[in-house]
Amino acid sequence: MKNEALLKKVGIMGYPLLEKDEDVDANATLAQAVTSHNLRLWEGFPLLLANAAKDGLFEYEKVKVQLKKQAEKKCLDQLLIMSLALYKTLDLVFFWVNDVSKNLAQYQKAFNSYLGKFKNKDELTVCGMRLSPQRLKNTFSNYFHKEEAKLKDFVTMKEGFDLEYALSQVFSPKQKELFFKKLKGEKLSKTEREYYSRTVKKKVAALANPELHRLAQKII
Repeated sequence: MKNEALLKKVGIMGYPLLEKDEDVDANATLAQAVTSHNLRLWEGFPLLLANAAKDGLFEYEKVKVQLKKQAEKKCLDQLLIMSLALYKTLDLVFFWVNDVSKNLAQYQKAFNSYLGKFKNKDELTVCGMRLSPQRLKNTFSNYFHKEEAKLKDFVTMKEGFDLEYALSQVFSPKQKELFFKKLKGEKLSKTEREYYSRTVKKKVAALANPELHRLAQKII
C-alpha cells in the first residue's frame, strides 16, 4: 500500500495497519478511505465507521462535503449501507444508526440486497469492487471485539444504548471523545489534557460521587 499517511490514520481509528502515534480527523479519514478504492480499507470501513460514531466523531455531511465527485459520494452511501447491513447481520444495535439511516432512506432496496448477500455468503459489490462477506465479518469482529473488551465494564454492543444516551446528556461530543480516550489509556495532546483537566474531569468527579448518585436515584 502506498498511502502510509492514510494507513496511519485508520490505525488511530481502530484498524491498525501501521503504528499509530497521533490524533486524526475521523471524517476526513473516512472520506480518504472512500476515495482510496483500496480493498483492505473498504473491508475495514464498517469498523472505522463504528469506532468514529461511537465516540461521536462521525458526521455524514462532514464526510460528504470532502468528496468532490458525485461518484465518490455515491460510493460513500454504498459503503455506509453495506456497513449497516453488516451490523444488522451480526445482530448489533448502535444508538447512532438511526441518525445515519435517515440520510440513506432511499437505499432500502440496496440495504435489503446486502442483507441477503451476507446471509447467503454471496460476494458483495460496492462501487464496482467485489468484497467477501466473510472477510468483512472477520475484519470487523477481530478488531471491534478487541476494543469492546477494553470497555466491557462501560460499553456493551447490545445493551449500551442507555449508557451512550446518558453520556450524551452529560458530555458534548468532544468531551465524550476525551472521556473514552482516558478510559482506554490513550495519549492526549497538550491541548486535550488541559481541556480534560479544566472541564471533563470535573464532570467525571461529580458522576463518581456516591452521594450525588444516591440523591439522583431518589429524585428519579
